[in-house]
Amino acid sequence: MPKQKTHKGTKKRFRLTASGKAKHRSAGTSHLAARMSSKRKRQLRGTTVSATVESKMVIKALCGNSY
Repeated sequence: MPKQKTHKGTKKRFRLTASGKAKHRSAGTSHLAARMSSKRKRQLRGTTVSATVESKMVIKALCGNSY
């Protein structure tokens, strides 16, 4: 049987935590932040853990590897 390949787009956007959840950067932080309130920009800082349903798809795409 051939090996399962890692999905490269998912690899660039997600990381797995030690417990197996998927971390990602908050959406809407790249540009056009001048129109946002300071509170909104502050809340979007750092990384967040994705929803459980989404995590399953991410883990499958990453083949269980964390990058």
